[in-house]
Formats: sequence, structure tokens, C-alpha cells
Amino acid sequence: MIKKLANLLFLIVLGSVKGFCMEQPITLEHLLNNGLRIVVREDHRAPVVVAQIWYKVGSGKEPMGITGISHALEHMMFQGTPKLPGDGFAMLISEYGGNNNAFTSDDFTAYYEELDATNLPISFELEADRMQNLTLSKEAFDKEIQVVIEERRLRTDDNPQSLTWERFMAVAHDTGPYHHPVIGWQNDLDHMTVDDLRKWYQSWYVPNNATIIVVGDVKASAVFELVEKYFGAIASRATPEVKPFVPLKPLGEKRITVNLPAKLPYAIWGFDVPSLKTAENEKEAYALVVIDALLTGGESARMNRDLVRGAQIAAKVNTNYDLFKAFPTQFILTGIPAQKHTIKELEEKLMAQITRLKEESVAEEELQKTKNQLLAQEVFEKDSMSSQAILLGILETVGLSWKVADTFREKIQAVTAADIQQVAQKYFLPTQMTVAELVPHEA
Repeated sequence: MIKKLANLLFLIVLGSVKGFCMEQPITLEHLLNNGLRIVVREDHRAPVVVAQIWYKVGSGKEPMGITGISHALEHMMFQGTPKLPGDGFAMLISEYGGNNNAFTSDDFTAYYEELDATNLPISFELEADRMQNLTLSKEAFDKEIQVVIEERRLRTDDNPQSLTWERFMAVAHDTGPYHHPVIGWQNDLDHMTVDDLRKWYQSWYVPNNATIIVVGDVKASAVFELVEKYFGAIASRATPEVKPFVPLKPLGEKRITVNLPAKLPYAIWGFDVPSLKTAENEKEAYALVVIDALLTGGESARMNRDLVRGAQIAAKVNTNYDLFKAFPTQFILTGIPAQKHTIKELEEKLMAQITRLKEESVAEEELQKTKNQLLAQEVFEKDSMSSQAILLGILETVGLSWKVADTFREKIQAVTAADIQQVAQKYFLPTQMTVAELVPHEA
């Protein structure tokens, strides 16, 4: 009975995937004369709207000495303008029954409001105001930078796994844009000034470096008129030149040991791989997505089945590949060995799984099952207006197009067992691997 129910649920999900993909939502784009891009996806299931503004600047554009400045500026963007001083922005959004927040990455900084669809003009009016008129007082900065420092302490310095991850990224991306953490190095935060933030704000927070994403119960033509009304008069300015980046040719495996007070050993293994933006052949990037799901995409995925429940050599294992990055990235494996087992033993088993990908063709049944799980997940994510908006925003900001979101299904379905084997043979090489091992010791 349980098996029949599971099969029925699977068919329902698969049917939803097919049905969703046959009826793509209406999505339109527009470009203002000042360079501001707008992408609107109409979704009329509920009378609400998600409005986001994405700036093409994150930690990947930060030079040493001011690392963490994009994230620090994100904090200061909530400290007010002459029109709405202090926390007036958040209070006004709250008065209209909405909520707002922001997030920073290595590739972008984004701000969002979720509101009743009739209140969309409020979002645009406020975002246009702080694009031009942000108050950057020394008093507010001196307080807020301490909040950032405390955030770093709690999320990174006091977390052995996070600190290991930070050191791993610094070694894996030795000369690249993803070398330093989004929150910044402690020394740079200690010496950051409000003048640093002011220069960063004036350099990057301009309409020609931004994209507005709107998803919800709206008409695209009406949204374009509102954006023109509130943002059209803001002048464009040249942004700092970004030099082309070419990764150093790998000359051998990179391996570090991180000694920290910790309860459990932990390790990260990463292989240099392209993102969709940087891949010579986009099929390689989609094959890496399928490999990620094949290895740890569910309880029945290979590593969970063989290493956690089967051999019981791992207490926890995971893989991660981010398809939508502006620069070359990493295919990452992380793991915690089970009791009475070591990182060395776990690494041997993980590498055996990698070798299997290189030497054995994935069975068609297993491959299709993995694809179905990926596509079902995509459907569930598109059920959220916020998730839809974030995906569109990432695509536009890293230099792809929002249209890529609507081709995901066909690209995943086109991945073959031969593609998977070729990608594993090409990229999963010892010379392209970085390893960071957390070795616990007493405080």
C-alpha cells in the first residue's frame, strides 16, 4: 500500500512538472534610457507582489583592504535618507502590511519588498530615494559596523565548519573573485571607514548597474510606467572598470589542515569547474547539476545510500554545485566521518564514488529518476513568487538572461550518461582538487 501511494505521488509530481512547463508565465523586460533594466513576471494567483532591486556588486569586486564593504553597505542602506531618516524605510513598509530585507553575495547585493500588489509604488519610491540619497553618517556607521563584526563572530569565527569553509575558499580561489568571504576579513572590518562606504555607494549604486525584478499580480506595462516615473530621472554614471579574470592554471592538488576547537572532524573537497556563464559547452554545466543530484540529491542518492546507510562510514555527506555564478566555481563535497572512522577513510570512499562516475555509465533508470527529482524540485520552487524573483535576479545579475530559467527542464532532460562520464573525466582530477580538513583539538 505504501509503495502504491509513493508511486501515485510521484506520478502527480511528474504530471505537475509537465503541466507547468507547458504553460510558461508571461515575462517581459524593459530598459530605461539611464540603463536600468526591468524584468516583470506576471503571476496572478494571489493579490501580492515581490519587488527586488539587484546591484551588480558583491564581494567578488572588492579589493583587499576593504573586503566586506558590499555587505557593510547593505546594512547601512537601512539607516535612512533625509526623506525617511533612521529606520523610516522599514517602518513605512510595515505600515502598509509588507516586509523587506536584503542579502549580499559574492556576485550581487539585492534588496526586496513583499507587498499587497496595489502598494507597489511605495516600493519603487523608497528604493529610488535610497539609490540617490542615502544618509551615511559616521555615528550610524560606527554602530552598524559593530553589528557586522558581531555577525562575523557568531557565524564564522565561533563556528569551526564555517571557518574551515572560509579557509577552503581562500585556497581554492587563490587569485579569483571568490577568494575572500562576503562578510570580509576581520582586519578589513576593523579599519573600514564611512568614507570607504560612501565611495563604494557612489561607484556602484547607479541605475545602469541595477536590475529591478517584479513578480506578482501586476501588469508588466503598468510596472514599466511606474519604474519610469520613479527611476527615469536618475542619471547614469560610469562604474569602475572590471578587468577580465582568468584562473591560474592548476599545477597540483592543494591541501590544508585547519586546527580548531571542535567536537567533530570535518572536511571539504572541491574540484575546479565552470559555471554556466563560463562553460565552453553549456551541456557540461547541466551535467554537473545532474551529478550533484545523483550523488546526494535525496535519501536514495548514491552517497547517502552507500556511505551513510550502507557502509556507515559517514555520519553526514553532501555535495554542492552552483550553476549560476559569474566566474568559474567549485564542485564541492563535504563530509563528517561516522564514529570510529577517519577523514582519510571517508575520503577514500568519496573518491571511489568519483572514480565510479568516470569509469561506469549511469544506468538509464537511475539517470531518469535523478532528473525527475530535479524537475519536481524546480516546480516546487516556482510555486513561490520570492523564489521565482530571486532566480530571475541572479540570472540577470551574473550576466545570463532570465530566459535561462524557462529552459532548465529541456537542458536537464538533454543530459546523457555519456555527458556525465565525460564531465567527470575532464574535471574531477587530483590536479584540480582542493582539500580542507578540520582537525578538532581541545580549546
